[in-house]
Amino acid sequence: MRTFLALLLPLSAFSFALGLTQPLMRFEKLYFLEERPNLVEMITELWRQGDIALASIVGLFSIGFPAVKILLINIAAMTGGSSRSLALLSTVSKWSMLDVMLVALVLFAAKTSGLAAAAILPGLWFYAAATITTAVAASLCKRT
Repeated sequence: MRTFLALLLPLSAFSFALGLTQPLMRFEKLYFLEERPNLVEMITELWRQGDIALASIVGLFSIGFPAVKILLINIAAMTGGSSRSLALLSTVSKWSMLDVMLVALVLFAAKTSGLAAAAILPGLWFYAAATITTAVAASLCKRT
């Protein structure tokens, strides 16, 4: 069990970093214009367009809470799962949500003007992998 957890922790951190920095989707407009935003760029663009509240919410739930969750899982694994770290992990896990990031993708796509075709790129798969591996790692920390 500990060996599997030791493999999941760096995998989740690596996947999370790639999920933030790699393009999430490809938007093709009018057959020759193309956008490949990553999550950080999307939040930055929302901020620049004046949607500060939305950018803050998406940043908090899609970057902040998952990053804290990964950190708390690492602390819980290193300390042997003390009750305080597990309690914090349980609290943060409830607020770390993939669906908020997906709503941000839909909003971002809706804000782009013109006819657009969208395709999923590796960033979204890495973000999903980070979400799944942190959930598994959190449940393993709670068992040990």
